[in-house]
Amino acid sequence: MLARTTPDACNQRLLKGKHVDRIHLLEENLRISQLVNTRCHSSQCVIVSGTKNAKPKRHEPLLRGLPRAQAILTPVSDPTPTAEKRVFTFGKGRSEGNKGMKSLLGGKGANLAEMSSIGLSVPPGLTISTEACQEYQQNVKKLPEGLWEEILEGLETVEKDMGASLGDPSKPLLLSVRSGAAISMPGMMDTVLNLGLNDEVVTGLASKSGERFAYDSYRRFLDMFGDVVLGIPHSLFEEKLEKLKNAKGVKLDTELTALDLKELVEQYKHVYLETKGENFPSDPKQQLQLAVIAVFDSWDSPRAIKYRSINQITGLKGTAVNIQCMVFGNMGNTSGTGVLFTRNPSTGEKKLYGEFLINAQGEDVVAGIRTPEDLDTMKSCMPGAYKELVENCEILERHYKDMMDIEFTVQENRLWMLQCRSGKRTGKGAVKIAVDMVDEGLIDMRSAIKMVEPQHLDQLLHPQFEDPAAYKDKVVANGLPASPGAAVGQIVFGADDAEAWHAQGKSVILVRTETSPEDVGGMHAAVGILTARGGMTSHAAVVARGWGKCCISGCSEIRVNDNEKVVVIGDRVIEEGEWLSLNGSTGEVILGKQPLSPPALSCDLEIFMSWTDKIRRLKVMANADTPEDALTARNNGAQGIGLCRTEHMFFASDERIKAVRKMIMAVTLEQRKAALDSLLPYQRADFEGIFRAMDGLPVTIRLLDPPLHEFLPEGDVQEIVSELTAETGMNEDEVFSRIEMLAEVNPMLGFRGCRLGISYPELTEMQARAIFQAAVSMNNQGVKVLPEIMVPLVGTPQELGHQASLIRSVATKVFSEMGSSLSYKVGTMIEIPRAALVADEIAKEAEFFSFGTNDLTQMTFGYSRDDVGKFLPSYLAQGILQNDPFEVLDQRGVGQLIKIATERGRAARPSLKVGICGEHGGEPSSVAFFAEAGLDYVSCSPFRVPIARLAAAQVAV
Repeated sequence: MLARTTPDACNQRLLKGKHVDRIHLLEENLRISQLVNTRCHSSQCVIVSGTKNAKPKRHEPLLRGLPRAQAILTPVSDPTPTAEKRVFTFGKGRSEGNKGMKSLLGGKGANLAEMSSIGLSVPPGLTISTEACQEYQQNVKKLPEGLWEEILEGLETVEKDMGASLGDPSKPLLLSVRSGAAISMPGMMDTVLNLGLNDEVVTGLASKSGERFAYDSYRRFLDMFGDVVLGIPHSLFEEKLEKLKNAKGVKLDTELTALDLKELVEQYKHVYLETKGENFPSDPKQQLQLAVIAVFDSWDSPRAIKYRSINQITGLKGTAVNIQCMVFGNMGNTSGTGVLFTRNPSTGEKKLYGEFLINAQGEDVVAGIRTPEDLDTMKSCMPGAYKELVENCEILERHYKDMMDIEFTVQENRLWMLQCRSGKRTGKGAVKIAVDMVDEGLIDMRSAIKMVEPQHLDQLLHPQFEDPAAYKDKVVANGLPASPGAAVGQIVFGADDAEAWHAQGKSVILVRTETSPEDVGGMHAAVGILTARGGMTSHAAVVARGWGKCCISGCSEIRVNDNEKVVVIGDRVIEEGEWLSLNGSTGEVILGKQPLSPPALSCDLEIFMSWTDKIRRLKVMANADTPEDALTARNNGAQGIGLCRTEHMFFASDERIKAVRKMIMAVTLEQRKAALDSLLPYQRADFEGIFRAMDGLPVTIRLLDPPLHEFLPEGDVQEIVSELTAETGMNEDEVFSRIEMLAEVNPMLGFRGCRLGISYPELTEMQARAIFQAAVSMNNQGVKVLPEIMVPLVGTPQELGHQASLIRSVATKVFSEMGSSLSYKVGTMIEIPRAALVADEIAKEAEFFSFGTNDLTQMTFGYSRDDVGKFLPSYLAQGILQNDPFEVLDQRGVGQLIKIATERGRAARPSLKVGICGEHGGEPSSVAFFAEAGLDYVSCSPFRVPIARLAAAQVAV
């Protein structure tokens, strides 16, 4: 990117070959003006002509009148600072920006600039930078000084390109005004189309393009401008339109005549008077200024804020504003508009995938106002434009080396490319596209790894229906398979209800006539989405695919009644709260609660994951507590078990939990040992199963960690006493007395972890004996066993020393008794801040560290994991915290403790193995931090292992 080019670099580039002419700047789309405007002038460069410094006023005049060979960049001493460039123009074959400027121009603006520079037919326009939006927000929502003049200057360039002028009835220029942040936020911010129309301009447009087209454009503009810019509800305009259609006896907007549309325009103008008390603003430049402000304001709209919060989008400056010459798809049957993906975003199939509408504008496709047709329609009725579209798609894929999402318009058989961006895709689509593009030679393996996102793999691990054939008689409707997968839930009809029911732990299906950006909170809370209207590229479809959420759109067989909270399908009425199942892969809507099963991994995924394993350096282990979990983890590519929680085994049967409770309630050592003796066979059998499943891979087993109260029955005191009396044979007074003695004010900081094993050494002895007996037994059967015993919650080296000595003593005894021995490790879980700070001392006893980031986060922040929900949402909403620290690692605090402990531990023991086994082990940004911090492995749940493998590979790339 040229933004940081030094003066010497500029000179070298411009004077290469001794002649500026030889560089052919125009052919490279790197004109001298672009170099100046792309921030070279921001610090040290000015234009000179001959030997005298030219005093530049603004951007374009810098080169005016200079012969090309005289226009050079040269460093000067004490330069006069100039303002940063905020407006960037573009058009076919030229642009002042490029695809690398997303943070400044937004994704849409950067791609418009890039498409222009590679020669595609892009309607000319200009982009106002995200930095201008940031200035606007900081300037108490006032346009920054000088920005309006810069916009008008850029507009002059567009007017020259088109040979038309904004507000000129004889040569009318109409504009679109669209938002575009650096990260795609589909439908979240505002757009205005057909800007520049008023009573005089529409007359001029009608004389050139026909009355019906002109007044159709005018009524659309009045509706959109009123809604987006002035806050007049869209429903007020829609009401006028429906009344007129009913009065004229027509069903479609396209059936209204020019006279009808003139009448509708007058009615729409009355809506302005009725709601705002003033006339529609007829000055086109005032319209443009108000629209720019509206787009800037939409950055802070509730729906945009919620979308960024849901998707954890932070650190952006604001939205860019793209002002572009309008081209029209509603100029009769030789015109149309469409949206397409260069490959199928759901399956990854290499075939154009999209929709097209004849005689329509873009919002008709995206909003689902009319049901669109397949692209094959365009192929048959506009073959020339379709052929050019296919060629452009191939150019864009080769240029961007990605699957692209494209918006286009055909105006009287001429194709215009309106927008392109990297297309959102499902997990299945993402993996297939990555693998296919490597096979096609478009990208290499490392690029493919960057192309697939961790959440894509998460989608592939979502459940599917167990037996689709079993529910065929319960299919009540069919819609468009907008986003694949299966969803089962209780139906709700509003976004707020979806969020409320989700908060109660319910699985919900959101049913809507069509979704809008205001619904994003409810869409995120729902497990599936069903809409009556909209196509495969409607709002619901695009957002759902981006989230990997099951969605069926355009299900015209359903009738949604929001007021009565029912959906009517044929003669069947389904009420709120009833169960519904959706098959997003087929579009089937199924009555009742259908059983789900885990998905099968595809051949493409196996190939892709093999690439991640070749590249990554960080090992990925799994948290698994049973032989079944261990096998699942191994099948998902785990390289061992990083955390086996022995306490989970105690809940496997009534006999086990009763034995644990007897141990807890024991008053004497003999009673406690008797209870532990009954637990030993269970523990040993579990360890044998896990060792067998992980043959040849390490297994890290954590000794008993949680507070003892977690093993006691739930209920009121009397119920607990009665149950324990029956289980232990103790009388009620003895039970009461024992419960009182075990009671703690703060159990999570009390009698748990290594404190249990130090107070009750027989507990550690039993668990160690079970581990070593199982290990020797499996080893004797030919299973390669690599046991690692982890002592939890140590805060001093003496605590670990006590437990390690006990464990090694038990190992010696078991090996002697069984006549066989094997290698093993003893280490600890670092989850207390003090342990991180004295890691060098602890490492003298520990052969490995495993960071328990759940408790380490809890103790570092002082946040109770059980109670944080009471204030954390408020913290996130107010920006006090950027992320939930229990989901995304706090790198500034907890992360620094991890780094300190790793460095100090390895200074004392260079061979120290270091990993992490908290919930953060499967979170991609946290995995990246662990890799950069030099850890050996991460450990996560079995189903998140592929995600961690990909995240580790992406760090290496």
